[in-house]
Amino acid sequence: MIQLAVNGTLMRGLGLNKNLINAGAKFIREAKTRNGYRLYSISEVHPAMYREINGGGSEISVEIWELDGEGLVSVLVNEPPGLCIGKVELNDGTTAFGVLGEQYIFKDQKEITHFGGWREYVGNTKPTTRMDTGPT
Repeated sequence: MIQLAVNGTLMRGLGLNKNLINAGAKFIREAKTRNGYRLYSISEVHPAMYREINGGGSEISVEIWELDGEGLVSVLVNEPPGLCIGKVELNDGTTAFGVLGEQYIFKDQKEITHFGGWREYVGNTKPTTRMDTGPT
């Protein structure tokens, strides 16, 4: 079984959570990344996260889900271009695979790191697009 950290619309109650459920994933727990990650709103549809290598960043809220390899592949094929899987360090010292953004996806996008997570951002803004339907 694989543990997967998700930071956006794959989270419980959001638009693409059904992709995890349909893949047979099981919710394990809420968590936070270690300090040093940055989070962006990608076209006000979904977030993308990366680990900052030059200092800065913050802890970002994630959910940890467990699924098998076949389930992971079924989730990934439904993610948009620019999102990928990498290792994410959590603030409890553990590591999980996680949904991250490729470098190019961040160009001209809005940094939302200071909110601490996608739910926090959505809860504190009045978006003009539907925030609950995009990937991640």
